[in-house]
Amino acid sequence: MVTTSQRMSRRTLLSGALAAGAMPLLTNAGEGRDPASLKPIDVKIRMAFNDLTLTATLYDNPSARDLGSMLALDLRIEDYGRNERIAYLPRKLTEKGSGPFSNEQPGDLCYFKPWGNLALFYADYRWDGLIWLGRFDNDFDPLLVRGEYPVHIERV
Repeated sequence: MVTTSQRMSRRTLLSGALAAGAMPLLTNAGEGRDPASLKPIDVKIRMAFNDLTLTATLYDNPSARDLGSMLALDLRIEDYGRNERIAYLPRKLTEKGSGPFSNEQPGDLCYFKPWGNLALFYADYRWDGLIWLGRFDNDFDPLLVRGEYPVHIERV
């Protein structure tokens, strides 16, 4: 027969084991959330469309590394709203390590989780569902050109 104290110790042991197993998940859950904490990686990309070229540096998070693994890509870039250009990827990126971030600014390269597209911002924005992938290195004026064009994205 199992006594009450034995039952309690089994529960305590089981609870402790579950908590210990969940700890690494909680530790990594915030990874990639704060752009200020993200570091650039040595992956630069080039986007060429309509005889214009942009370069961007990707940041160190699982989604940006996943994008880098897909390159080179031939997609279509199009207008969306009054602050961004978008391009649909052939498949969704991993969302591991993603989460809300602040400090959004023009020149950000993001991934919009619900639709599975790249979002290239040339004006102020604030939107949920984005993963910060990186920043354009210098001038992002080519994003101001309106219209839909084929875009080639490759590693530099």
